[in-house]
Amino acid sequence: MKRSIDDISVSKSKSKPVFLTKAEREKLALQRRQEEIEQQKKRQQLILSQSRPSSSDTEKPPSDSDRRDRDRDRDRDRDRDRDRDRDRERDRERDRERERERERERSSRRNREREREEDVKAREQARLEKLAEREREKELDAIKEQYLGSKKPKKRVIKPSEKFRFSFDWENTEDTSRDMNVLYQNPHEAQLLFGRGFRAGLDEKPEEAAAQKLKEEAADMYDTFDMRVDRHWSEKKLEEMTERDWRIFREDYNISYKGSKIPRPMRSWEESKLSSELLKSVERAGYKKPSPIQMAAIPLGLQQRDVIGIAETGSGKTCAFVLPMLTYISRLPPMSEENEAEGPYAVVMAPTRELAQQIEDETVKFAHYLGIKVVSIVGGQSIEEQGFRIRQGCEVVIATPGRLIDCLERRYAVLNQCNYVVLDEADRMIDMGFEPQVMGVLDAMPSSNLKPENEDEELDEKKIYRTTYMFSATMPPAVERLARKYLRNPVVVTIGTAGKATDLITQHVIMMKESEKSYRLNRLLEEAGDKTAIVFVNTKKNADMVAKNLDKLGFRVTTLHGGKSQEQREISLEGFRTKRYNVLVATDVAGRGIDIPDVAHVINYDMPGNIEMYTHRIGRTGRAGKTGVATTFLTHGDTDVFYDLKQMLIQNNSPVPPELAKHEASKFKPGGIPDRPPRRNDTVFAH
Repeated sequence: MKRSIDDISVSKSKSKPVFLTKAEREKLALQRRQEEIEQQKKRQQLILSQSRPSSSDTEKPPSDSDRRDRDRDRDRDRDRDRDRDRDRERDRERDRERERERERERSSRRNREREREEDVKAREQARLEKLAEREREKELDAIKEQYLGSKKPKKRVIKPSEKFRFSFDWENTEDTSRDMNVLYQNPHEAQLLFGRGFRAGLDEKPEEAAAQKLKEEAADMYDTFDMRVDRHWSEKKLEEMTERDWRIFREDYNISYKGSKIPRPMRSWEESKLSSELLKSVERAGYKKPSPIQMAAIPLGLQQRDVIGIAETGSGKTCAFVLPMLTYISRLPPMSEENEAEGPYAVVMAPTRELAQQIEDETVKFAHYLGIKVVSIVGGQSIEEQGFRIRQGCEVVIATPGRLIDCLERRYAVLNQCNYVVLDEADRMIDMGFEPQVMGVLDAMPSSNLKPENEDEELDEKKIYRTTYMFSATMPPAVERLARKYLRNPVVVTIGTAGKATDLITQHVIMMKESEKSYRLNRLLEEAGDKTAIVFVNTKKNADMVAKNLDKLGFRVTTLHGGKSQEQREISLEGFRTKRYNVLVATDVAGRGIDIPDVAHVINYDMPGNIEMYTHRIGRTGRAGKTGVATTFLTHGDTDVFYDLKQMLIQNNSPVPPELAKHEASKFKPGGIPDRPPRRNDTVFAH
């Protein structure tokens, strides 16, 4: 039997599921229940009517169709009861889930309210503590003013000689030097006629014209000279600069030289004789204007002079020796299979791994357009792998002295064609005991290429001579001894004062007990907020302890010391540079040469054992022309540096705490005897 299209569509529409709401489902279930009750009543009546015996009919057994109907009804009732129970259980589960969700919301709301109340209480407590601290400071200031007195502005006293001095300030109308008589202003000239009617027989007109021309030329010459003197050196071209201008230029940038045949410093990158590739790299690195050490040292390096550079920390010394070194290498034949086994063209030595890797990054940045290969050799890494990289050929090797001498002794590297050497932070390398290793590396270079000791002797233009750069922030005797042995007629370039901290750093020294350091450190870091700070300690154990305490207080802190592996040290430095951590607890490993931008505060938790290390520690802030703050915790156990620290604070016009100013150890050098009692007119800036 064929089905029509309408039947098929109706059957399909019936087979589609229909989604009902809860109210509709309850209504439908009620209707079904009523129908079931009615059907059940009908069945009971039917059964009762069938069970009554008839007088005429005999009792018959139930037929198969009746049995099937009863089974079908029973199954339908059972299915209906099961569906109803399932719906009821599903509704109860949904209600329980909804109740649990409401309970979770109430709990989270209670937690938020509790946290908000705790936050309000904490802020109120902090505000009260700040008010109490402010009141305490006012009370201390009042006590200090009561016992020490306050500075009162003094009224300027005019001397009687100045007050009653005769004044020559006259008006022009009182000038009697000019005669107002017209007769004397225009004297009569006698007309003497000799020969042709001219005075003495000569025509004065041509001579007057020549004299007038000479006067004009002289006036122009004087005007030109006045312009040269009156204009500032920054407004003049290079060829217009005079000796006076160059002297003013050196004074402006605090540049001083010691040596002979010194070239002029460069005033800008455009006036330097660097190649176009290097100038592009400088522009790409964002260097707008050279720093004083770069102005003075780069022209010397381009002439391949031996240089001793003494400059403040953070003054751009790395760029000052990298650019001349790359210029020297660019003039040599490129590395090939024939000469790569002879070693690199240049070697740079630094005291620490971090400083060596920092110099490597700077060198790679400036060598971007030259195709020069740079390899760093530092401890904490595989020496075999480093030796393999050197044997593959490289123009520049940047290394620590200990690892480089190991490579040379194991024949992983040679320096047969190395004639350019840079010693960065030379005083630090000597302090760390690297003097034998440094001398061993210098002795491994070709000695036949040393310049003659007589500076007047002419150099062979076809020969390559060794060039040695030595940079340091201080100049101890050991460094001078090294320079006398290996440098030939060096030019000493000093920027500022040797061993002096930059004026951009504000120095604070606080006398305290050892037990007060932790509390003071916590206060300083809370006041700094999210600004970056370096905390210097003297031992690795102390560094870990301080970092652990700061981490418990909620600061984002990391450590850097010699007990960590090279990979851990690199991770710590990178995290501090990228502001993942804002506090770095370090030993003197981070005190020299490492350039971390935007360090706002340096805290000397432990005072170093000498003033040179103090200078390098605080030099991690106030770099590249930015200002910084350095705070030092001083105890009575640091008496060995009291004298030098007091002198440095006085030189930099920084406040000297009264305990330090009055201490006996600060009045004379350690091991010495004071020559005289302190005078009353000694200037001490009281804190």
